[in-house]
Amino acid sequence: MPPCPQCGCDYAYPDGAMYVCPECSHEWNPEEAAATPSEGGVRDSNGNLLADGDSIILIKDLKLKGCSTVLKKGTKAKGIRLVDGDHEIDCRMNDMKVMLKADFVKKC
Repeated sequence: MPPCPQCGCDYAYPDGAMYVCPECSHEWNPEEAAATPSEGGVRDSNGNLLADGDSIILIKDLKLKGCSTVLKKGTKAKGIRLVDGDHEIDCRMNDMKVMLKADFVKKC
């Protein structure tokens, strides 16, 4: 079975002509995925390619782990840094250093 193209999970299973990921619920057609070459890089929630130094905006409210702070939808961050790992974006928001997943931001 091919791994999930969105989260990399190895437990994807076939469901008719599509494959389904049990971890992130992503569904994809393996024939279409093979036809389109995969481009590397980190993409925002709209599919735009992100790079170091870009500016981003949150697309939803996010509660930070370990504290009672909530980052509100529409909060901007300038000069992001892309890092490896589960959280792809390292930036400063509201005078705090935070790490975010690219799924919760859009490029501005």
